[in-house]
Amino acid sequence: MVETASPTTAPIGAPDQPGGPYAPPPARRWRWRLALLVVALIAAPLALFWRPVHGTAITAAAYGARVACSCRFVGGRPIGDCTRDFEPGMGLVTLSEDAAAKSVTARVPLLARQTAAYREGWGCVLEPWK
Repeated sequence: MVETASPTTAPIGAPDQPGGPYAPPPARRWRWRLALLVVALIAAPLALFWRPVHGTAITAAAYGARVACSCRFVGGRPIGDCTRDFEPGMGLVTLSEDAAAKSVTARVPLLARQTAAYREGWGCVLEPWK
């Protein structure tokens, strides 16, 4: 004997059945759309203000490298003490020292890196920009 669908049973995908064309999208789609919205809200201001933010980061890193190099190799102070010479607002600038090359590298995370090296008779000089 062959079973047939009863006339009261609607086919799968019908508008009144779960998963039909009028069913709300699964939760994963909403999460994906929310994630895309968050990325767009972060990326849009970054794209609009990239040039001034990047320029400020390069300037802060260059200033930090030059001042810290002079502090370390001209003044003879420890590298950890050199951040006291920074201007207010330079809290993101980090320093690292290469004692063999007599240089100091200043970094603004993810944005800029500049190095200044001590040259006898010249003092601390920034490396050329590329």
